[in-house]
Amino acid sequence: MGWRLIAKKGANLSEIIPGSHIGNIEDYHRHRYKQGIPEGVKDLPPGVALPLESNLAYMNGISFTKGCYIGQELTARTYHMGVIRKRLLPVHFSTPLPKDGIPEGAEILTESGKSAGKFRAGGGELGIALLRLANINEPLCLNIAGDKVKLTASIPEWWPKPASK
Repeated sequence: MGWRLIAKKGANLSEIIPGSHIGNIEDYHRHRYKQGIPEGVKDLPPGVALPLESNLAYMNGISFTKGCYIGQELTARTYHMGVIRKRLLPVHFSTPLPKDGIPEGAEILTESGKSAGKFRAGGGELGIALLRLANINEPLCLNIAGDKVKLTASIPEWWPKPASK
């Protein structure tokens, strides 16, 4: 995800982290949307977002060797069964999103009109959505003010690769 740095005023950041550049908050959000990284209650609604669907295990945000936390039994059982049907994924829209945004939880549909998941957050032509893994290679769309906006989902490169059989 890059670096967050607290430095003395006037410090030369390229000396501290060679090859780095200073970005603004929009750069940061674009980068995390491209990587499929959730942040805060908009991306991880309390009582709705599940840790494994939100990729927290991939980011070392869940311990399977210690307890106790709310939802630990369900999370551990799901993890050990190995069946996770939905995940937060980066999405790319065919056209930039409206400036006033899209309602959180807006339904994402397959070409045939079947529900494929829910929009969580985004800006410009990028965002993140909770999608059924079975639908991520299909043409998807989001209904925005009566218009169908096409989108594509992708699996981030940083995700663990499936084991070869």
